[in-house]
Amino acid sequence: MRVTVQRFEQFGSMRFQLTGPVGIITINRPRQRNALTRGMWETLAQWCEHLPQKTKVLILRGGGRDFTAGSDIKEFARLTVDEADDAFETMERAIAAMERVQVPTIASINGPAYGAGFVLALACDLRIGSPLARFGMPVGKLGITLQTPFVRRLIAILGPSRTKELVYTARSYSAEEALALGLLNQLVPEEELDERTLDLAKSILQQSRASLFAVKDSVHRVLAGEAERERHWVDRRDFVEGVRAFTEKRPARF
Repeated sequence: MRVTVQRFEQFGSMRFQLTGPVGIITINRPRQRNALTRGMWETLAQWCEHLPQKTKVLILRGGGRDFTAGSDIKEFARLTVDEADDAFETMERAIAAMERVQVPTIASINGPAYGAGFVLALACDLRIGSPLARFGMPVGKLGITLQTPFVRRLIAILGPSRTKELVYTARSYSAEEALALGLLNQLVPEEELDERTLDLAKSILQQSRASLFAVKDSVHRVLAGEAERERHWVDRRDFVEGVRAFTEKRPARF
């Protein structure tokens, strides 16, 4: 994988970097535990909706020892109730945009992912974390009422009862609990997190893009209860190359 940076964008404490086929979005507000302002949520949505065509895998990470505490509550304190409702719609747009990204997405989690930050992590296809990872939904302390889009993502992995428990008790899950529950796909040492995240991206890049797109689309349709598309079990180009590479005992060139 190339190491030349082909594209770099920055909005405040958030940056997007494209290195070869791997896009990396980093949230870096350590003093605010990587909490996102409304402008940051809007930028995140724009980046997800307009990824460079060369992007084949997208990584979302937090700088330092936090993933993201969700939205910036100090900013919320300056909003009216109606403005706060609008802010949540902005969050949902960004989280839905991450969910709709057509390429595989990885959340690299080296610390707490709380509130909307937790839901943002769930919008990614895969989650890899260090022992510092934590997951919680402490909305009951703030009078925030979770709506269907957020709850749907929680239920998809945790189920109805654990989703209610998170709000009822304001508890959080440790990294070990998150791995057992399926919130994390992998749990790795903190000092290896960045390297292991890139290794995961490299493994994805070795697969047929047609296969990756198909499973992502099919999983979304099943979870959303959408109608089945017309079936095509193989991709003409990738299937021919994959079978040929297998018989010739060489890596496939997708």
